[in-house]
Amino acid sequence: MKSKFFVLLLTILVSCGSDDITTTVTPTQEKTNILLIIADDMGIDATPSYSLGTTKPSMPNLENMLNTGVKFNNLWSYPTCTPTRSSIITGKYGFRTNVLKVGDVLPTSEIALQKHLDNNSSGYSHAVIGKWHLSTDANHPTNMGVGYYAGLLSGGVQSYTNWNLTENGQTTNATDYTTTKFTDLAIDWIDNQTQPWFLWLAYNAPHTPFHLPPNDLHSQGVLPTDDASIDANPQPYYMAMLEAMDSEMGRLLASMSQEEKDNTIIIFIGDNGTPNQVVQEYSSQRAKGTVYQGGVNVPMIISGKDVNRVNQVEDALLNTTDLFATIADLAGTGTSEINDSKSFKELLTSSNSSFRNYVYTEIGKETGGSDYTIRNTTHKYIRFENGNEALYNLSVNPLENPNLLNANQLPLSDSDSAIKDELTNELNAIRQ
Repeated sequence: MKSKFFVLLLTILVSCGSDDITTTVTPTQEKTNILLIIADDMGIDATPSYSLGTTKPSMPNLENMLNTGVKFNNLWSYPTCTPTRSSIITGKYGFRTNVLKVGDVLPTSEIALQKHLDNNSSGYSHAVIGKWHLSTDANHPTNMGVGYYAGLLSGGVQSYTNWNLTENGQTTNATDYTTTKFTDLAIDWIDNQTQPWFLWLAYNAPHTPFHLPPNDLHSQGVLPTDDASIDANPQPYYMAMLEAMDSEMGRLLASMSQEEKDNTIIIFIGDNGTPNQVVQEYSSQRAKGTVYQGGVNVPMIISGKDVNRVNQVEDALLNTTDLFATIADLAGTGTSEINDSKSFKELLTSSNSSFRNYVYTEIGKETGGSDYTIRNTTHKYIRFENGNEALYNLSVNPLENPNLLNANQLPLSDSDSAIKDELTNELNAIRQ
């Protein structure tokens, strides 16, 4: 049974002699449920409605979110799965937590978003279902303060139908299709909630291995399923995996009553750019795993409760760290800024292209150093681990060409030189 925290009118009639005394008590307004859906390895080139990319998946449920909510053009993630997830759950840049690359372990000393909700008496139940990828310790989600965890601890699976499912510290073999299983778990968990809830639903689709999902979940048609065919032309399989995820998102929403859907805000994001095997328009060397736009400029669509902007586009600069403060703010904790996170709740009701002056991201290297980058509304600066630098005017060419610091582009114009100084000064201030 679902308890909805309806607005109740409680009338107590007390007789005292010949007088009738009526006392009316009206509880506070129902709190908004929060659903965060994370797609694994989905860049803007693979997302409906974004201008980059010529081949798009059929995702009617996501497109309905686009039509009824806000599309964000300038969200920066990290270039790979682990540090992006860490940035969301801590609201901190990777160099502060030492989570900079795939496989880095998030220290349990960090205050996770879920624990922050508890510490601030939010009244929310919370769960993470799906891909974790912040540690392979089966107890790590619980030790971070997550109320309920079920999913995939590692970064990926060898097979979407033969994988290890961990649920509250216990790991067993699972043969259900991962996208479907995570949806089943989400439906069951939501159905059992008796208070406002925050669900972090992290699909591992469309992460490799590329494959053909169950036929009823996609519209790519009949395709060969042998490895050689998939390797020769992986894009339709990648699109089919995205469509399967959208189908399961639709099933999750259909399982909710209209009243519960009306009281839920849905935040959909990609965790990093598209893999190089299937990336569109960006160079394959500037996709997932790099600090170029193809690796870090990811989709975000928000719709539902408290979203007053319908079918609108927002160009504000945002970082995945900002989801921490925003979700905490939506949950009524009063958090507007914390760590490297700034609540963008205001953008759900009105546009503010100057919300942030800069966004920053980075990627750790196996050698111990990092590539890191910063941008303002027009320009982007990259400092590579090997000491090389790059400066791009994104307002002229969003595909980052040419590098204004190449010898054949120098000297910089006075305005580009001033912007370079501005960006490097801000970069140094962030990394102090």
